[in-house]
Amino acid sequence: MFWTRLFSGIVLLVIAIGSIWLGGPVLTAVLLAVSLVGYRELTKALGVSSLTAVEIVGLAGTVLYYGTMQLCMITTVSGQMWWESANGAVWLLGCIVLVFVAQLFVYVFAFPKYQTEQVIAGFFSFVYAPVMLSFIELTRMSTAGILIVWLILISSWGCDTCAYVVGKLIGKKKIFPVLSPKKSLEGCIGGVIGAALLGFLYGKLLVSFFPTTADTFAWQSALICAVGAVTSMVGDLAASAIKRNKGIKDYGKLIPGHGGIMDRFDSVIVTAPLIYFMALLLLGG
Repeated sequence: MFWTRLFSGIVLLVIAIGSIWLGGPVLTAVLLAVSLVGYRELTKALGVSSLTAVEIVGLAGTVLYYGTMQLCMITTVSGQMWWESANGAVWLLGCIVLVFVAQLFVYVFAFPKYQTEQVIAGFFSFVYAPVMLSFIELTRMSTAGILIVWLILISSWGCDTCAYVVGKLIGKKKIFPVLSPKKSLEGCIGGVIGAALLGFLYGKLLVSFFPTTADTFAWQSALICAVGAVTSMVGDLAASAIKRNKGIKDYGKLIPGHGGIMDRFDSVIVTAPLIYFMALLLLGG
């Protein structure tokens, strides 16, 4: 199991690094595929029957959302991205509203076929996986995004690794005994400090790309990663809470040794939007 998990983790890391580095249509395609699988895993866990109208609306909305985001990257004649020249954020928000309204149409015209909880789960799953994951690409598209986007992985997967190591070495006090028995207070603190340290070192390496002093950017990166690490742990625990409420062990079996998309990307999903907005606030991303 250990070697299977390790190999799967390495493959995932290679795909993540490669697609983020290339950006554009490649990153869009990878995120779309991950989002579609993640959406189906969530709806299944939340009791929405496979390929019903509620789920189909969410899947179609996901394709529309990522298709619109891809259009945002088309360069106009003036050299500006369509995202910048036509305010692409408004169109993405429009996609979210459209999916919500479409779910209401399904609810009303098929009544009483679908329960309220199923319709809510369909829209919740759409925002939780596809929309939240899209902030990886939105960060990549931003100014200096090719440099800032890695803070998402550093704060989430870096925190996860550091928390695991510290928890194994000195973890004693169980902080969430019912929700996550293996998590310790020492591990959580180690995860945040470790992510902050990695962010600081990363900032030191990249200072020449930003109009600021070495110390300022390094500390900004450390702060972003520290806050991102806390958020990543909340994302991990929130995904675990859903599984415990629904009595399931894993969201899926797609990734050997890890489970499903939601089992592996639960922390990244929640961290990505936070990194995007913190980068805008602190770095002018």
